[in-house]
Amino acid sequence: MNFTVEFYETTSGNCPVREFLDELKASDPNDFAAILAGLAKLRNHQYHREPLSKSLGEGLFELRHIGKLNTRVLWFFVKNRRIVAVHGIRNKGQAIASHDLKTASERMRDWQQRMTP
Repeated sequence: MNFTVEFYETTSGNCPVREFLDELKASDPNDFAAILAGLAKLRNHQYHREPLSKSLGEGLFELRHIGKLNTRVLWFFVKNRRIVAVHGIRNKGQAIASHDLKTASERMRDWQQRMTP
């Protein structure tokens, strides 16, 4: 069962996850490679669970990579076996800050309103 992974874009054409990945590539190439490999694995249904992925509730999931800093990409499912990545973060702790969850939720709602017929 193959899925496609897409990146959320704002109405002005910005792509927050791509920008996050570009910054990550420059600052930590090893974590960048791990996240890129994780995004590729999400195309396969068997990786939609821990330890690579975890549900955050309300339709959001996280792709997780543990390193010096925990690196996460937040995403959601859409019809036709599609995944949309909406937000990338790095932090020292295990918990995801409420403002990051809010950002991801807002982007998910924005995508759903603009892209769902």
